[in-house]
Amino acid sequence: MNRLVLITVCLLQVLCMWAETLTVRVNCRYLNIPISHKVERKRLVLTAKGEDTLSVVVRIAEGVPDYWVFKDVSRYKGKRLELSYEGSMRALENIVQADSIFGASAMYREENRPQFHFTARRGWINDPNGLVYHNGLYHLYYQHNPFEREWENMTWGHATSTDLLHWTEHDDVLFPDHLGTMYSGSAVFDEQNTSGFGTEKCPPLVYAYTADRSEREVQCIAYSLDGGMTLKKYEGNPVIDSHDMWQTHDTRDPRLFWYAPGKHWVLVLNERDGHSIYNSFNLKDWTFQSHVTGFWECPDLFELPVDGNPDNTRWVMYGASNTYMIGTFDGKTFVPEGGKYRFCTGSIYAAQTVSHTPDGRRIQIGWGRVSHPGMPFNGMMLLPTELTLRSTRDGIRMISKPVSEVQSLLQNVFTCSDAVGSDVANRMLEPLNQKDGLHLTFTLHLNHRTSAGLSFAGRNILDYDSNFNTINGQFYSPQEPTSMDLTADIYIDRTSIEVFIDEGLYSYSMEWHERKPEGLRFWGTNLTISGLKVDRVKSIW
Repeated sequence: MNRLVLITVCLLQVLCMWAETLTVRVNCRYLNIPISHKVERKRLVLTAKGEDTLSVVVRIAEGVPDYWVFKDVSRYKGKRLELSYEGSMRALENIVQADSIFGASAMYREENRPQFHFTARRGWINDPNGLVYHNGLYHLYYQHNPFEREWENMTWGHATSTDLLHWTEHDDVLFPDHLGTMYSGSAVFDEQNTSGFGTEKCPPLVYAYTADRSEREVQCIAYSLDGGMTLKKYEGNPVIDSHDMWQTHDTRDPRLFWYAPGKHWVLVLNERDGHSIYNSFNLKDWTFQSHVTGFWECPDLFELPVDGNPDNTRWVMYGASNTYMIGTFDGKTFVPEGGKYRFCTGSIYAAQTVSHTPDGRRIQIGWGRVSHPGMPFNGMMLLPTELTLRSTRDGIRMISKPVSEVQSLLQNVFTCSDAVGSDVANRMLEPLNQKDGLHLTFTLHLNHRTSAGLSFAGRNILDYDSNFNTINGQFYSPQEPTSMDLTADIYIDRTSIEVFIDEGLYSYSMEWHERKPEGLRFWGTNLTISGLKVDRVKSIW
């Protein structure tokens, strides 16, 4: 037992000496835990013989709870489970064993549950992690606090899908340990078993992640031999500890991929003021190669054809804010060709692309920093989009459009191909119920160099100022500088709106909770609308 593990065990033993303790024999699948935001967080430690100890902080209700969360304890069945809590015995005794999740019958039908965006059954979520396609399934892992709707106890949640839209949530897969809480990371399929974690007949999925504790962040490896459903941590963790080199706590969010020309693995890591490149032949032993300044958190690095031409490619490096650089990469060093650009704004953050897509598409999923008032969950994933590179009058730029699978959710309400004035268009929009999911596409034709756009429930969701060249305050200039036209592709869910402008040249997302009686309404002087199409968006639940 190493020194750090010994210290951690001793601290937990001390905690248990003065905490309230309850021992139960596990005979059901779930512990249902009542949560109250009227009480402070206190430490809860779960201990069972032969199992890893779990230590988290949680607000266990002594009286009527605000909502219930749950912990899957099926792995402990038949064992004695000790629960030690810094709070009262009354709170501990309110935890209930059951084979069902309390409140499960109302899940996905709650008033503020997004209807076509992924949200967790319970708890806080943020960054998408470990996005990978394997054996017919897209795997979405994500930062998860399963014990509360606010950030804490970072754990890796897990969901799978066959179409990037309809997700099945599974048990969490990475839990806090003696190295820290589980921060963001990525996943790859080690087809040649270079890591040695699997066999020739059963190559592993391999995961890189950050373990965070107060004094430092270190990089770790885990692997799966059952298709990503359960993960085992590498006994040699951490594999990268660069704290002393950078003299900073901030070294996190490792992004893995295979660099075929060099026949080696690449790990892109955010360190202090930018992204570092590491190389490995076995996913365990890593060598620092280079560093690019100017980024913060959640790196990604990938190659894309320009205008679909496989003989003309560029590499794209970006960070959590979705700023990016275009350049070249030789497996060790990324060299930018120009400045930093931004193709999307708003609630999106910490987006990641999917490894090993079956058709070669570069598919991105971003965290939507969106709240859901009154709900026992928080945060969401935005629509999956396909990223491409396009030649523009300003140079090569990144384009983001919803994946084609999204079309399967659309049920047409009406289509008006003719150009009509805003009054006529608004009468067409009047019958729409604002609570249901909606999708609109149209082209605005401005007849005066003034603002025009679309409002919903009294709020402008599209405000295009062709004088100052801004959309909702962000600078935007059409490809044709003298153009008076703007196309929009808009998705409206219960708590968010996503907008894609001019075939994905610019996109943005926003949180919204307006429930005013006003519906959709075009506004602007002598405005003309063409190609107006409205769809209902079916629920993914």
